[in-house]
Amino acid sequence: MSPPPTPPEPILEETDPRFPSGPWTGFFLMDHWPGRHKMDLHLSFRQGTMTGEGRDRIGAFRIRGKYHLDDGKCHWSKRYIGLHDVAYQGFNEGKGIWGIWEIPPSSKGGFHIWPEAMGDPTQPQRAESADPPVEESANPEPEGLEVGAGAGTGVSTPELVPMGARGRFTNEVGLDG
Repeated sequence: MSPPPTPPEPILEETDPRFPSGPWTGFFLMDHWPGRHKMDLHLSFRQGTMTGEGRDRIGAFRIRGKYHLDDGKCHWSKRYIGLHDVAYQGFNEGKGIWGIWEIPPSSKGGFHIWPEAMGDPTQPQRAESADPPVEESANPEPEGLEVGAGAGTGVSTPELVPMGARGRFTNEVGLDG
């Protein structure tokens, strides 16, 4: 009797944190339609191959392409079901994948996609805690402190003017006319 056949090894999902399989989101830009155009995707990353599907304002699509761990470069085809293909090239530097899409010979624009769990990396992030309060100086600089000589030059002397209750100052320079 022969031994039972060895089952094929499972194809392992990517372990690099830049390429998590699962839900992704993002946008693409077009010259003739101003603004960001949202796209939702479900991507799989395995051994340098990316596959997936999604939907945007054009319609449903499928993704098939490659990614490289050494430099973060990615390229794929986005095939709209029953319509056309769009070629994508981009980079993943830890904040999603950004780059250029193209429909040869003349249509192209930018894009940025990221894992949903990451949150939108293009938006400002709020700090979890506020900065500690700034201690007011026991001896703040007096108002009107002269910082240079301007007598006889036709230019008034710059002075430090308080900007708020915390003793911050700015320079204001006026011209004699």
